[in-house]
Amino acid sequence: MKKRPGYSPETRERAVRLVLTTEQDHSSRWAAITSVANKIGCTPETLRAWINRTESNSTPPSTSSATESERIKALERENRELKRANEILRLASGFFCPGGARPQTETLIHFVDAHKSAFGVEPICQQLQIAPSTYYRHKQLEKTPELRARRIQQDERLVVEIQRVWTESNRNYGARKIWKQLRREGFDVARCTVERLMRQLGIEGVRRGKKCKTTIPDHKAHCPQDLVNRHFKADKPNQLWVADITYVATWSGFVYVAFVIDVFSRRIVGWRAMTTMQADLILDALEQALWARGKPRGVIHHSDRGSQYLSISYTERLAEAGFNASVGSVGDSYDNALAETINGLYKTEVIHKSAPWKNLDAVEMATLVWVEWFNNRRLHSALGYVPPKEFEEIFYQQTELAHVA
Repeated sequence: MKKRPGYSPETRERAVRLVLTTEQDHSSRWAAITSVANKIGCTPETLRAWINRTESNSTPPSTSSATESERIKALERENRELKRANEILRLASGFFCPGGARPQTETLIHFVDAHKSAFGVEPICQQLQIAPSTYYRHKQLEKTPELRARRIQQDERLVVEIQRVWTESNRNYGARKIWKQLRREGFDVARCTVERLMRQLGIEGVRRGKKCKTTIPDHKAHCPQDLVNRHFKADKPNQLWVADITYVATWSGFVYVAFVIDVFSRRIVGWRAMTTMQADLILDALEQALWARGKPRGVIHHSDRGSQYLSISYTERLAEAGFNASVGSVGDSYDNALAETINGLYKTEVIHKSAPWKNLDAVEMATLVWVEWFNNRRLHSALGYVPPKEFEEIFYQQTELAHVA
């Protein structure tokens, strides 16, 4: 006798499910089993055995349902916590701005104050890795300043006096004379304390031999991110430009020179010399670069954090030209190393060699001659010892041949 083929697990599972779901529509479970068995093509006894085996292997419905409900609630709670943590970190990244160092505690406290109504104090402190007790301690000290450390209270009083003495001296006094004046007025303060607080205030006295400062940071201005991160490499012309300002001492005063350089070929695409270090200086250099390069768009423009490059007029001109602004840090020449290199070459090959300089006209003429030679004839080791102009011509020839091929 030929053996009858068995039933697949899917068929068995479907038959059991049909019996359990339609049992209430029949007079008894056996009536439901008989009805479904006839339609499936098996005997009622076989179907009853399937049902018994399924019920014996499964957990009680109430226990399974409760366990599943608890698991879903736990997952939902975990999901809410993860979303909240991601949102806190996203807001923190925009609040603190890019940088490797951990923000000061005061900055963290301000962030908690700004977002505690939405997330609560403890969840924010957990993500920022700051103890909630630290936050509450700072808030307590704000309400009762007399509880703060004596040094902090003394520093706050001395800062006002140091600023006053420095201003009254027409901003001429340095740490030594300010310290002497405070001692004359009866303040018991150490010279090192005056020096420390002057550094915090960002003030200093005048010096013999004028110190020229070309990067004057504007801490209140909106600052773009650093899109270059010290990787001064470009795959084609007009992909990345760097800009910087240097100075030249002349008989009639300082002359400031601004350069705009294409990183791909090291070509100076724009420059300007003026006797004042205002936004017009770098705007003129930028306009010359735009005109010389045919007004390209999508260029990354990198500079230091000087107030001129963060000025409204300059940032608006960059946006109008379709440029992506990038800014390095203050006092760190590595963040704008390529522009600093061009400035160094300019000083070595022109300024120091032919000093002293008479006036702006002399510097401007010498710069014009040097830039023309620099772009068209000077050999660059970084370019394989070819001039910037020739290096770009080779690139365009290779690009054209690749398109033809």
